[in-house]
Amino acid sequence: MMFEEMNYTALTGQIVGLIALGFCIVGFTSKHDDRLMVLLIAANVAFSLQFALFGSWTAAVLSLLVIGRIMLARRYKGSWQVMLAVLAVNLVAALLTWRSPVDFFAIAAAIFGTLGMFMLRGISMRLMLAAAAVAWMLNNIAIGSVGGTLAEAMVLIVNFITIYRLAKMKRRYPEAFEKAKESGT
Repeated sequence: MMFEEMNYTALTGQIVGLIALGFCIVGFTSKHDDRLMVLLIAANVAFSLQFALFGSWTAAVLSLLVIGRIMLARRYKGSWQVMLAVLAVNLVAALLTWRSPVDFFAIAAAIFGTLGMFMLRGISMRLMLAAAAVAWMLNNIAIGSVGGTLAEAMVLIVNFITIYRLAKMKRRYPEAFEKAKESGT
């Protein structure tokens, strides 16, 4: 769909997707997990609004649930019980808002993101979040969101650059990463 052919709602959805892109780029350039999480909260508010503007209700609700997941994952890192509860809430929300097979992409993204945020740290977490970004990208392509698709593509690029930087730092300063692992940061 060309921009000239879009109604104001779809055009607004495109713009909101680009705003989310900005939050994602700044977040994934950070080497600090906490800053990444805070910026992902802001991005997911924008993504949820974008999905609602496109009428993709499963993606909109699951994007809002990402905000709660981020807060819970920061507080209950490594908790299988809380992670399983979050996954259950996501699946119930998906069942209640289901419209088409496209919704599978949002569900996959929710599962990857939940596993990554609760059970992983550093590079491993970012790799799982990259899998979630691929699923969100496929969702955005399917609904026709240029802003959302670009946002997820940029998330992947910036995320992999940060993964490379972290891996390089880990090789250069292995003792610092061991101390961080022992202290749980």
